[in-house]
Amino acid sequence: MTYAFSIKPQTYMAFDSEEVLIDQCKEWGLLSEKATKSKTFYYKGNGLNVPCSIIGLVDDMTAVIQLDNGQQHCIHPSYLKEMQAASYGSRSSAAAEPQAERTMETPAQDDEGAVAEVSQERQAPISEASATEQPKAKATRTRTPKIELPEGKVKLSATVKEFTTVPNHFSDNDDEIVVYEAVSITETEPEVALGEAWSSYSATLKKQELEVGDQLTFEAKIVKKKLTKHPVPYKINNPAKIKKTAD
Repeated sequence: MTYAFSIKPQTYMAFDSEEVLIDQCKEWGLLSEKATKSKTFYYKGNGLNVPCSIIGLVDDMTAVIQLDNGQQHCIHPSYLKEMQAASYGSRSSAAAEPQAERTMETPAQDDEGAVAEVSQERQAPISEASATEQPKAKATRTRTPKIELPEGKVKLSATVKEFTTVPNHFSDNDDEIVVYEAVSITETEPEVALGEAWSSYSATLKKQELEVGDQLTFEAKIVKKKLTKHPVPYKINNPAKIKKTAD
């Protein structure tokens, strides 16, 4: 059986270990902070109630699940979380899901081969102020050298610049993020300087008890994704092997 509703990702980042899967599920609120292993999840939309596996992500707001028939499907983690409730299926839940999935777009390849990920800016209503600012931003844009981002995980160094939040239009709470400066890909010769980047302030990062000014080395995948309302062009996904370095 083929499910017509399925939104198949054109490309996504697969979880390469159960540890990475568990950390991401904790960040999404799908597992408790004390969880040491994953569990069986269920997809209950479109009249179904079938087990599914979380196999990767397009970005922090787009999980990729594999349904019982092997089809892959993009879904917002908040709605997958709602589906795990025994009471899911009430009129309010059923009405919310189609609206959420209409906002989910299948990601496309950008001109650098990176994922053109689902943007928080596209999901948020465009205010009158932001609409008037866009022409000005275009007029002052300057051409910057094109940087070819690697497809897989790389070794990076960075300095913590600030902690902030961005709106999450599918949740009552804002998303916590970390902004980094002096970000460089260190495994190449010479090193590739990227400038600023950002990442979610995940449970893994919180364990490091980071402070502004901390210098770090870690391994992660880096993609081109602008931070909403901040001029930060790159996003760091699933940092691992994090170490603080001396000043």
